[in-house]
Amino acid sequence: MEEDAAEAVQLIDGEGEFAGGSAERFMAAAGVAGCGLSYAVASIMGPQSSGKSTLLNQLFGTNFREMDAFRGRSQTTKGIWIARCVGVEPCTIVLDLEGTDGRERGEDDTAFEKQSALFALAISDIVLINMWCHDIGREQAANKPLLKTVFQVMMRLFSPRKTTLLFVIRDKTRTPLEHLEPVLREDIQKIWNSVAKPEAHKDTPLSEFFNVEVTALPSFEEKEEKFREQVQQLRQRFSNSIAPGGLAGDRRGVVPASGFLFSSQQIWKVIRENRDLDLPAHKVMVATVRCDEIANEKFGCLISDTEWLDLESAIQSGPVPSFGKKLSYIVDVHMQEYDKEAVYFDEAVRKGKRQHLESRILNLVQPAFQKMLSHLRLKALEKFKTGLNLSLGSGKGFAASVRDNTESSLNEFGQGCADAVIKQANWDYSKILEKVRRDIEDHALSIRENKLSELTTLAKEKLRKALAEPVESLFDAADQTTWASIRNIYKRETESILPEFLKALCGFEIEYASAEEMVSNLRDYARSVVENKAKEEASKVLIHMKERFTTVFNHDKDSIPRVWTGKEDVRAIAKDARSAALKLLSVMAAIRWDDEPDRIESILTSKLLEGSVASKIASAASADPLASTTWEEVPPKHTMITPAQCKSLWKQFKAETEFTITQAVSTQQAHRRSNSRMPPPWAMVAIAVLGFNEIMVLLRNPIYLFLLFVGYLLAKALAVQLDISREFQNGVVPGIISVSAKLLPAIQNLVNKVAAEHHPQAAEPPQPQPQPPPLLLSPRSPMSELRRLHMPSSPVRKVASPSPSSPSSSSTMSSPRHVVEGQKQKPAGGEPENESNSADSIV
Repeated sequence: MEEDAAEAVQLIDGEGEFAGGSAERFMAAAGVAGCGLSYAVASIMGPQSSGKSTLLNQLFGTNFREMDAFRGRSQTTKGIWIARCVGVEPCTIVLDLEGTDGRERGEDDTAFEKQSALFALAISDIVLINMWCHDIGREQAANKPLLKTVFQVMMRLFSPRKTTLLFVIRDKTRTPLEHLEPVLREDIQKIWNSVAKPEAHKDTPLSEFFNVEVTALPSFEEKEEKFREQVQQLRQRFSNSIAPGGLAGDRRGVVPASGFLFSSQQIWKVIRENRDLDLPAHKVMVATVRCDEIANEKFGCLISDTEWLDLESAIQSGPVPSFGKKLSYIVDVHMQEYDKEAVYFDEAVRKGKRQHLESRILNLVQPAFQKMLSHLRLKALEKFKTGLNLSLGSGKGFAASVRDNTESSLNEFGQGCADAVIKQANWDYSKILEKVRRDIEDHALSIRENKLSELTTLAKEKLRKALAEPVESLFDAADQTTWASIRNIYKRETESILPEFLKALCGFEIEYASAEEMVSNLRDYARSVVENKAKEEASKVLIHMKERFTTVFNHDKDSIPRVWTGKEDVRAIAKDARSAALKLLSVMAAIRWDDEPDRIESILTSKLLEGSVASKIASAASADPLASTTWEEVPPKHTMITPAQCKSLWKQFKAETEFTITQAVSTQQAHRRSNSRMPPPWAMVAIAVLGFNEIMVLLRNPIYLFLLFVGYLLAKALAVQLDISREFQNGVVPGIISVSAKLLPAIQNLVNKVAAEHHPQAAEPPQPQPQPPPLLLSPRSPMSELRRLHMPSSPVRKVASPSPSSPSSSSTMSSPRHVVEGQKQKPAGGEPENESNSADSIV
């Protein structure tokens, strides 16, 4: 890297042209751009063939071209060369200037010498002035006139910067350096004092802008070893040169390294265009002043031109037809007027000022041109939007519509730009064209994303509707084929909907991989719909289990409600109902996307349904498969109800369904008791034998027989009134309690009815009696609720006589059971009411 960096390249050639291409390659190879502010610039000037290149090569390790003494003394360095120092930190750039006072340029052509010297002072932190020891005290050889001119012009052109002037005295003689240095400093001070300075710096001392340093070196040819030794000592002074106290420690206005090349090029351009440095003749000077006046006059005429003002105003509101032709004509008129008035002045000056005027005019009219391009840009985008909507509305594919409308819009924009360009300028509208293309692409991308989003949303909605309700229905009637049915539905619906989605994607000309990814996402969405619905139903599994148990327990195989007559096997029916609920639990325990069998149902059946006390003790001693959070051969992500949760749910399910079983058993027992009220035959024979005498007494005495018949009627009436058979369906103890509580009110009611029939004038209007709450018992009602409803509501009853007009509407004290029977739908004929009326009539 250091060898490449030391490679010297020409920065400015002998004709004064800036070599930008080679300089950029040098900056890249030397790595200067990344140095920031940590770099220094050194340059050397001096007479031709004074050993400047040799000194730089020895001092900095560069490879500037050196003069071959054996071939004679001649010009070696032409123009200005640049290289990077090797092994010097911070990064130091060295400029080798063309020697002054050379016979090749002659004594009259000193402009380039002054320009190069001014350039070196303007961009360098350290300027080495190479001079012979025997030239000290001379006027021309010591470069005094050159330094005077350069100082004066530099003060006028540039902001002064602190520069170190290092005078290197070559081929030192016996005269001590202590005697030579004061002479040099005195000469520099005289030059500074003689320079015409601006008012702001009229009294500024030399030390404000320059640090003057002096060093001496022996002869390279005669004392080469000593020369190299002292050069190495001088090299040490360039290490950390930008640090405080270094050679360039007081520098000001440093340009970052990344902008050094551009700054140098601009400074050289300013130096080259400055006429003072060119020492123009009187004719050239007059041409310069006069052409400037003519150019300014014509520029002012253009600014106030009515046609230009109208065109500028019109372009603000919209595109102007033939904009380029109109603007070209306006510019051409004013340029021709300049040519007519400046035709007799110096050609070089005239052309230069003409180019400057043309540049000013183009800068003036360019905003109007940019405004025209903005209108064309908006117009092209609107054309694309309109055309795209029409194409999509006609059913054309999206990609083909975008392609055709993009081409049409860009062609129209290109034609508009070609019409807007003027012939005097080489304006490039390719950047605006790219912006239009990006606008179109962005809009097309936005529409594309919206259309794809609509297609995806529509496909998802179809999948959701096609899967959610059927899956929910399948879970309501869950059995062993539920997941197979779900897989079939999933396969059928995806194979029906996804091809339609792929067909719609064909118009977008999407890459195969992207299309497959979108289809895969829809498949995943369909799976998520099924899984979410499955998890939703699994969260209500206990409700489903109780519904399944109730359905199987209370209905036979033909779905007809069971009537518990006492002949049914309640244990077997309950086991079947629980087995059905357990199967439903096993179906909802896990998601099954494959046909692989699992042991969930068998484990639940063996551990929950068929497990005995011994098996539970054995399972407690061994590993319980339900004491886990995962199922065997089922991935955790597909587990909806863990084994432990199944065990807990089953325990809760059994507790909530036990009452239904108990109620069925009680109903059977009550039915059996109602069918077995008649005494057995042996009891009837015993009664006939043992009560023969009593029977004969009744038969011989008709009064006893009549009283017995009346007692039978009274007992029958009370039995109908109290509904004895229904009261004892819920058990003996509850029946006795209920009948005993209602016996006295019933007797009072019958007596009141008889009294009302014999004394109708004393009857009073019936008082409304509060109706007891209906006996609404569900299969899950606890026994305490049943007992509460069979307790008497109050021991105090009001006796009311029925009205003569409506004896059947008399108020009677009814049991809760009678209220329930009154609320139920009565069969044709109304058996309870008929029996009660019959009993009353008999009494």
